Amino acid sequence: MKMHGLGNDFVVVDARAQMQPVTSKLAQAVGHRHFGVGFDQLAVITAEGAGDAHLTFYNADGSRAAACGNATRCIARHLMDESGKTALHLTTQRGDLAAEDRGNGLTAVNMGAPQLAWHEVPLAREMDTLRLPIEGEPTATGMGNPHCTFFVEDLAAIDLAARGAALEHHPLYPERTNVQFAQIIGPDHIRMRVWERGVGVTLASGSSSCATAVAAARRGLTGRSVQIDLDGGTLEIDWRDDGVWMTGPSSHVFTGTLTPAFLDSIG
Repeated sequence: MKMHGLGNDFVVVDARAQMQPVTSKLAQAVGHRHFGVGFDQLAVITAEGAGDAHLTFYNADGSRAAACGNATRCIARHLMDESGKTALHLTTQRGDLAAEDRGNGLTAVNMGAPQLAWHEVPLAREMDTLRLPIEGEPTATGMGNPHCTFFVEDLAAIDLAARGAALEHHPLYPERTNVQFAQIIGPDHIRMRVWERGVGVTLASGSSSCATAVAAARRGLTGRSVQIDLDGGTLEIDWRDDGVWMTGPSSHVFTGTLTPAFLDSIG
């Protein structure tokens, strides 16, 4: 299936009935926007575990990701439509995630508690995650994947492609990092752009939105419930005692089959 959440697009392989082996090589081939299907992340649905479904994620470069907020929301919407349920229990490498139908085409996912200690993000050495020793003093947050959030006065002046590419591989982040640049619009309103680890510039990112909301609240720039405007649309983020809830729309674009010839060409 091809899905997207605010233009953050995914290929979703439903392997519940018949396991489709997914490798990094296959993910890279399917993710190519000219020779494959194209995606920001690939997600595999399996029936393992105690929840309604288990989700596994790959980036466009073939690397694995423990979490992907927008993909989780898209898949949750699909599973709710399929089953008639209004609440789901999903399992991921990040942990157990709850999803709820919020009506009007909106789906909410609890992305879990943020990881705020340096070794949880993870960072290369012990330090205060609120202000990193990097020019611009970004904040580090873990959401099952690492994040580096800069707060800027003029988002339009930031060369996201150049800055993001360099910062993804910063030595303080041994597992690389997602990079966000955010501008505070008001106490409950943020404008944000994102460079995703292993992907590049994307129109939206759920886990990046959660990390940015947490970072803004920790620094006293906003409250714990915010609207985040991304290039592809708007998400509502609410950092509660039970975790960081993300609410937004999703789209199921088409369902298709990879041909035997394409699969054989991968080797």
